[in-house]
Amino acid sequence: MVREIGHFIGGKRVDGASGRFGDVFNPATGEVQARVSLATRAETARAIDAAERALPEWSAMNPQRRARVMFKFLELVQKDMDNLARMLSSEHGKILPDARGDIQRGIEVIEFACGIPHLQKCEYTEQAGPGIDVYSMRQPLGVCAGITPFNFPAMIPMWMWGVAIACGNTFVNKPSEKDPSVPLRLAELMMEAGLPEGVLNVVNGDKDAVDAIIEDSRVKAISFVGSSDIAQYIYANGAARNKRVQCFGGAKNHLIVLPDADMENVVNNLIGSAYGSAGERCMATPVAVPVGEKAADTLVKMLKPRVESLRIGPSMSEDSDLGPLVTAAHKKRIEGYIQMAVDEGQKLVVDGRGFKLQGYESGFFLGGTLLDGAKPGHKSYNDEIFGPVLQIVRAKNFEEAIALPSKHQYGNGVAIFTRNGDAAREFVRKVDVGMVGVNVPIPVPVAYHSFGGWKRSGFGDTNQYGPEGVRFWTKVKTVTSRWPDDVQGAEFVIPTMG
Repeated sequence: MVREIGHFIGGKRVDGASGRFGDVFNPATGEVQARVSLATRAETARAIDAAERALPEWSAMNPQRRARVMFKFLELVQKDMDNLARMLSSEHGKILPDARGDIQRGIEVIEFACGIPHLQKCEYTEQAGPGIDVYSMRQPLGVCAGITPFNFPAMIPMWMWGVAIACGNTFVNKPSEKDPSVPLRLAELMMEAGLPEGVLNVVNGDKDAVDAIIEDSRVKAISFVGSSDIAQYIYANGAARNKRVQCFGGAKNHLIVLPDADMENVVNNLIGSAYGSAGERCMATPVAVPVGEKAADTLVKMLKPRVESLRIGPSMSEDSDLGPLVTAAHKKRIEGYIQMAVDEGQKLVVDGRGFKLQGYESGFFLGGTLLDGAKPGHKSYNDEIFGPVLQIVRAKNFEEAIALPSKHQYGNGVAIFTRNGDAAREFVRKVDVGMVGVNVPIPVPVAYHSFGGWKRSGFGDTNQYGPEGVRFWTKVKTVTSRWPDDVQGAEFVIPTMG
């Protein structure tokens, strides 16, 4: 019998009551392994109710005690790492080492959040005026929500609620219905770590749950990661209701290869960043831009055998390079983009379609694909494919190479590989993209900096985690204080501190 997955509300697992379900597949076998309940608006409201009830106690708790919960949670996640990784791989399809990396990058933000007693400190000015002191404080916003994607079911929830909860907010997480088990398990571990009931809730669902979050006036802030169209929808509708909103959308990250780059190093980095996690990363590198025909010919020649020899294995593999895609529908979509690229005139150097893994013939596997000759204006180049597909765009010179990512609709990440420090410095300064790598293929900032793209990759003006995360999940209150020792006369002009 296929198991059913419900929600986590008010500190415990609860069954879904909607009667609507989504299938949760085993991507390696193609079988349905579970059904996840899709919440109604009323069920989503119950989670918000629980968060609202928990808010007064949690927001009033001193930051050291909130940090102790985070420290304990870290300990519990480390102990449960293997179980979490297997749960993640079985629903998403990424191989076990990649699943552990997913969890680890989330843990690193929790480690940052453990410093919340220091991070929430503000400013104080004594004697700003005669007998007047001025100080500020960062206070929690209230009930907050996160809508998280399928491709990082551990990392991105922890990026969001880790900082939000540490700041004294309560939280409702609406994860992807494609791989819902890990967010639920993380909520259980937070309870084991000492989190009060209702501080963290997990509601599985689709657009009904999302709209319920957007429209409920008790939700003060929303963070989202997913496609750009949905990001724009959530940002516009949330901001129209005076919520604080940050939404991160799609990506088409470019890796620029200058002629002086160590080509073997470039290939090694491209293979991992383009095909790791079957390309289902918003910080993957689906576009390589070699500068000059010689560099382009060399790069394609070196990439071809490496792509053909990629080790593709089941989700639970420890030694494969990549596993299956998350669903059959997603696989079909990517195959459609490969054909689109061919129809647009791109050369199909390696075709990953038709790949079958012995013993897993019904799994959602797709071999690595390499396309040469993509150009601006090609729909397959303009869109985010989100699969194990690498497109080569040939640039005549350095200026053209900078222009490609700068003019693209997405501006999430970009990288340049070169030995020329002056060229790298100019590239970093000029390129119109939010996160830049220099000889680093996936420039995801460390947890004590902040993550965020530009253009249609990011809606809102505050990034995720790090100091920017603390600013997003808090509001500043500034106090001007005077304790006079005698009666003051009436003043009819604006106060000054002169």
